[in-house]
Amino acid sequence: MTRNPHPTVADLHAAIDRFDREATPSACHTGRYRLRYWTWGTGPTVVFVHGMADTTRSFAMQMAAMVDHGFRCVGYELPNGLDDDAVLGMYRHHHYGDDLVALLDHLNLGTAFVQGSSFGSTITQSAVARYPDRFPRVVLQGGFPRRPLNRVERGLARLARYWGGRMKNLPIRTKVMERLEKQQFVGCPDEVFRHLIACSGETPCRAAALRTLIIDKIDLRPMLPGIRQPVLMIGGDRDALVPRAMEAELEQLLPDVRRVEFSPCGHYPQYTVPRPMADALADFLKN
Repeated sequence: MTRNPHPTVADLHAAIDRFDREATPSACHTGRYRLRYWTWGTGPTVVFVHGMADTTRSFAMQMAAMVDHGFRCVGYELPNGLDDDAVLGMYRHHHYGDDLVALLDHLNLGTAFVQGSSFGSTITQSAVARYPDRFPRVVLQGGFPRRPLNRVERGLARLARYWGGRMKNLPIRTKVMERLEKQQFVGCPDEVFRHLIACSGETPCRAAALRTLIIDKIDLRPMLPGIRQPVLMIGGDRDALVPRAMEAELEQLLPDVRRVEFSPCGHYPQYTVPRPMADALADFLKN
C-alpha cells in the first residue's frame, strides 16, 4: 500500500506543537539587523533559509522529520525592517548571504548544511559561492539563479515599497492566494494551505516588495560553475512560481547536482510533502 505523501491535519498540528515546545528561540546581531533564529534537535546542523514571503515556521513539519532523522535544525528570519533594526533600503543581495554566515559564526559553526527555499535559494547560492568552505552540502528548493519580473509584477513591487503593515493586513490577499496558489496544494487538507497563508502573512509588505525587486535584478549564473559542493535540487511538478526553464539553468551550470521532483507538488513542498522531502534531504546529507 502506497503511503499518502501529504500531511494530515494531525501531522500539521503535531509538528507546530513540537516546534513551539522543543525549538529554542534566540537572537544575534549581524551588524545589519537583529536576526531571530530557532534551534531544534541535536546532530549535524542544517540551516533553513526561507523564501520571499515566509517564516521559519513554514518548515515546522519538515524540521520535525529532520529532527527525527538525527539532525539539528536552525531556522532564522530574514530582515524585515519593521522590528529588527534593518535598514532595508541599504540591503543588497550579497548582504543576505553575509547574514547567513554571521549566524554560523555566532553559533560557532565552522560548517553547516544549508537548505534555501525559493528566494532563500538565491541567498544560499550567493553564500555558498563566496564562502565555499562553510557549506559542505547544499539543498536548493524551488531554486533559480535569475527570475526577471514582468511589467505588472515590477510595477506592483515598486508600489508596495510604500505600503505599511504586514501582508496579512492586505484586504483581498487571501482571495488572491486562493485563486493563484491553492491549486498547488492538491491532496492536502485545507489547514495546510491556511498554514501558508498564516506564515506568509507575517512578512511586512515593504520587505516583500524590496526582496521582489532584488529578485528582478540578480543573475547568479556566473557564480554557479564555481560551486563545487554536491547540490540537491528539490522541485514540484506543478510549480506555478518558478518556471521549469529557470530551474533547469541550475542543473546545467552546477558541476555536481541532482534533482528530486515530487508529484503532485507545487512551489511549497515543505508544506505539501514535508516527510518525503525530509527523507530525501536526510539521505542526501548522510551519503
